[in-house]
Amino acid sequence: MNVENITEDTLLGGRVKLRQPKDGYRAAIDPVLLAASVRVQSGQFQSSKRVLDVGCGTGAAMFCLAVRLPSVDVSGLERQPDLAALAQEGIHLNNLGARARVVQGDLLALPDLICGFQFDVVMTNPPFAADGTVSPNASVAGAHHESDADLGQWIKACSGLLKPKGRLVMIHRADRLSEICAALSSAYGDIHIRPIQPKAGQPAKRVIIDAGKDRKTGDTLLPSLILHTADGEFTAAADAVLRNGADLISP
Repeated sequence: MNVENITEDTLLGGRVKLRQPKDGYRAAIDPVLLAASVRVQSGQFQSSKRVLDVGCGTGAAMFCLAVRLPSVDVSGLERQPDLAALAQEGIHLNNLGARARVVQGDLLALPDLICGFQFDVVMTNPPFAADGTVSPNASVAGAHHESDADLGQWIKACSGLLKPKGRLVMIHRADRLSEICAALSSAYGDIHIRPIQPKAGQPAKRVIIDAGKDRKTGDTLLPSLILHTADGEFTAAADAVLRNGADLISP
């Protein structure tokens, strides 16, 4: 990709550096919220714990997670070669070479570097659109619109990459929550759902799902994260996550 078509941006108040296309798929706040939602229990994450970001794009979520959890080993899987290459560059920009890597490949046809591995956590920000107009920009279309894998197939493939008792963490559209729950079905329990509202009193546009594979504990509906105040500024709670790297685990 031509260097003139690349911008270098920052997340988490400058703690994360990100290279991404000037015109094409660009990370917004969803990957930051996703990274903030990986559950951390006392003593759970040691250096041997492995997290996979499926559909990692240019690496926003995996880099934010690596900053938040300095002992975790992070991998990214990305189908689009140009985005995977930018994520690889981001590993070096963020000095993560010792505990991060990016693999270019398809979730439904896993490359050898991923095939056979199982992870403690799989996090994912799947394509949101199942229908409607597809963007003429190939990068945006690939990131936002379902292609070979629909939502159910995506979740099933992610599940196959998880260790027993591992956790699947995802962010998606709130209006597809019933599809997500149906896809998780009896294979998951201890499901935590956090709605993301644009403003107080408005319907949630996003949901974050944190589901435990092979678990039987009941589900938990967490309080909403409200993103903006009435005047459009980020709320203190949202700002703490998006700028300061706070987690979204605690109620």
